[in-house]
Amino acid sequence: MTAKIAYDEVEVGTELPAQTFPVTRATLVQYAGASGDFNPIHWNEKFAVEVGLPDVIAHGMFTMAEAIRVVTDWTGDPAAVVEYGVRFTKPVVVPNDGAGALIEVSAKVAAKLDDQRVRVDITATSAGQKVLGMSRAVVRLA
Repeated sequence: MTAKIAYDEVEVGTELPAQTFPVTRATLVQYAGASGDFNPIHWNEKFAVEVGLPDVIAHGMFTMAEAIRVVTDWTGDPAAVVEYGVRFTKPVVVPNDGAGALIEVSAKVAAKLDDQRVRVDITATSAGQKVLGMSRAVVRLA
């Protein structure tokens, strides 16, 4: 696969389509099984509260993975992402209310680089708080 977005058709400031990703307790259990990360802060409310958290929280790597989906969906090719990094600023708190939480993600092209690459800055929030900081991807376009 190759990116479906052409480098020459993208300008600094181009906004990628925003997306919202739901997260429930069931989602966290599924992710724990897939990743092997069974830390009780991700599924046991009593334990999470005992260690000072407001409730069960989503895995940081899960949050990071959901955020990059905005970029990979835009390019049409996950392999177009050549660099990706974030800072974890706040946890995604996932209540046991059947609705869970939402991760809201937006992104825009922040810089055009050489070799058909662009830097995309990503904003991810949950419950009105920024959950990822310095979230950036470098993507090679067509």
